[in-house]
Amino acid sequence: MIRVILTDIEGTTSSISFVHDVLFPYAAEHLPGFVREYCDTPEVSGQLDSVAKDADVDRGDTEALIEILQTWIREDRKVTSLKALQGMVWEQGYQKGELQGHIYEDAAQYLQHWHDRGLRLYVYSSGSVKAQKLIFGFTTAGDFTPFFSGYFDTRIGGKKEPEAYRNILKELGVEAETVLFLSDVEAELEAAEATGMETAWLVRDGDLPETERFVARGFAEVDAALLQKR
Repeated sequence: MIRVILTDIEGTTSSISFVHDVLFPYAAEHLPGFVREYCDTPEVSGQLDSVAKDADVDRGDTEALIEILQTWIREDRKVTSLKALQGMVWEQGYQKGELQGHIYEDAAQYLQHWHDRGLRLYVYSSGSVKAQKLIFGFTTAGDFTPFFSGYFDTRIGGKKEPEAYRNILKELGVEAETVLFLSDVEAELEAAEATGMETAWLVRDGDLPETERFVARGFAEVDAALLQKR
């Protein structure tokens, strides 16, 4: 019986276009000024240490670090330090009212519905935990953070690596077959399935793939096929 739902964000609960057309450009525009202003604060300085190490750039060259970060944004690199800094920039945007998180109508409905039914909900995204809490805390439909029991980002492991899902299972202290993972990326589903988790492939747009894996257009189909009958 499914007792835990682990969900991706981009393409699953929220549109890919919101991330790529709103969040990434906002970070690209505001990150340089943010880094210059807060580079000496412990939270930002620690992330810049990681950027310098990962990129083999002089830690004292702030402008070079900013250029590296901008390049990573353009390339959509899944670098933990970048995701952390983006989350800090987005936090300011949400708090100023310049950003509102997108959430699909069916995702909003069923996240609340599943929570009310006693299922434990968790997020696993390449975006930082801070960014995850922001997108769900400031959605166009309200604050959804009360429905989640926890959040995981790339610090737990890469999303296409089975070891990450094993680490999540250890953190949750549950059996793999009680966890349903929702994602729009097949390689992530394969990694989760390697640990014994159940999965649902969300394909919201375009043609449905030819596959034996369970595929759904939205959360209503997931609920009807995988949760109501168990």
